[in-house]
Amino acid sequence: MLAITVQTENGRRLPRPTATDLAELIRRIGDPGDAFLIVERIPDLPDVYIQVLHQPGDGYTLEYRDGAPERHYQTRLDGPEPVITAMTAWARLNDDWDAGIAWELLDLGRAPALAAPVELDDEEREQLESRVREVLHGGYATRADLAELAEEYLVSGNCRPVAPAQAEQLVNRLWQERVEEQARWDSETDPERLTRAFAALEAAGITARENFTCCLNCGQTEIGAGAAAGARGYVYFHEQCTDGAVSGSGLTLLYGGFDGSTGTTTLIGREVAAAIEAAGLPVQWDGDPERAITVTPLDWRRRLPC
Repeated sequence: MLAITVQTENGRRLPRPTATDLAELIRRIGDPGDAFLIVERIPDLPDVYIQVLHQPGDGYTLEYRDGAPERHYQTRLDGPEPVITAMTAWARLNDDWDAGIAWELLDLGRAPALAAPVELDDEEREQLESRVREVLHGGYATRADLAELAEEYLVSGNCRPVAPAQAEQLVNRLWQERVEEQARWDSETDPERLTRAFAALEAAGITARENFTCCLNCGQTEIGAGAAAGARGYVYFHEQCTDGAVSGSGLTLLYGGFDGSTGTTTLIGREVAAAIEAAGLPVQWDGDPERAITVTPLDWRRRLPC
């Protein structure tokens, strides 16, 4: 699989396609409403992408941006095969992926100016950056999600101290820091072990959801709606649980049986605890169906989302 996400004009989003998948998507484009592809790396990097446009009766316009509007290049190609070769090599990080193509630097006009520094006191700045980092390190939020958080976090009445461009600039800096950190993670992480355990539970008839809803009340209200037909029970953790894992407090898992009985809830708890331990993670639970399961100690290093 390729460490990219492909987005199509008709709204399809395909993370980690194979080279064959990518080639088929490129050959397919050209119909009205389905004329272009945008390809981004995993993890997403600000202002880094490659894209192709093909309209009926026309050739292929291939473009890529390498970190800023002033590094945006374009070329025209006659058919899909050279596009496939170039985009696949770009996805594979080949050093010479752009060789042999006549690229033209696009003049996109004056580059947007950097946003003015956010006017915050030291305490407010620390609060904002700490919260954005907490959600970023949780590993479920996109850059767009984080920018919205940064813009809204300190809002009070009509006072909006962080403008959209300032929020995006802050998030891009912190995001890039995290990208560089995770590049050094060369083995399976604890959140990946957890995901593996949740997949096993899902296959065994237990609805398993990560970072599900904002809180316990919403989680308990909504978990049944997403359950597969025939599911016996559920396990999930909500956003506040994720925050706890990021802070080093371990991860709280909520579970239960869909029939509401104490007996079923106890059995579901045992299955959940066994699956978590089988994935190589430590569990603290005394078998009491009234008590949550805690996964601790836990090194929460979740890779950034696709």
